[in-house]
Amino acid sequence: MPFSPRPARSLLVAGVLAGALALAGCTPSASPSSPTATAGGASTTKPTETTPTSTPTEPPTPVTLTCDQLVTPDQLYAYNPNFGANPGYSPKDGSLEKKIADWQGVACSWLNQTSGDVIQIAVAQPPASQLDALKNAAITDAQPVPTYGAPPIEGYFKTGDAGQVQIFRGSQWIVAESTAFFEPGDAAPLMENVLANLPAA
Repeated sequence: MPFSPRPARSLLVAGVLAGALALAGCTPSASPSSPTATAGGASTTKPTETTPTSTPTEPPTPVTLTCDQLVTPDQLYAYNPNFGANPGYSPKDGSLEKKIADWQGVACSWLNQTSGDVIQIAVAQPPASQLDALKNAAITDAQPVPTYGAPPIEGYFKTGDAGQVQIFRGSQWIVAESTAFFEPGDAAPLMENVLANLPAA
């Protein structure tokens, strides 16, 4: 009987089929960069962090009085009739009067037509968070004086190129400066006028 190759061919076909089945059972592994799912189905990828914003400083309270309301013409005349308007006045950069103007306060100036002395008076209601620092600076830089009123009014005076007054009453900060202020009492009548004309704070 002649030799038949069928059994060998059958074995070869069976081997090829087995290999194909083995390859069909392989799947690609998950990417290590893929987020892992939790039991609830939510991704464990970390959320993007945001930078917290700082709390803004509270604004100052505007002072709406005019210079003629701060010290009336009659009060100025009673103090010294030689003082009048100071045209073109502007607080100097770096001065307390400029800081007051920047805080929406009122800054005024009068000129002695005879001697050339200048009086500056400025009033602000600063942000409440700034008041303690202003008082501490006044205590460090000047001498406390009782001339301008009893507590809760706090008054300070210092001499230099000009005499300088600082008064704190409630939320109000008053600064007065002049070469005509040689001692605390020189400014006292004007400070009395200003305190009387300002609304209670």
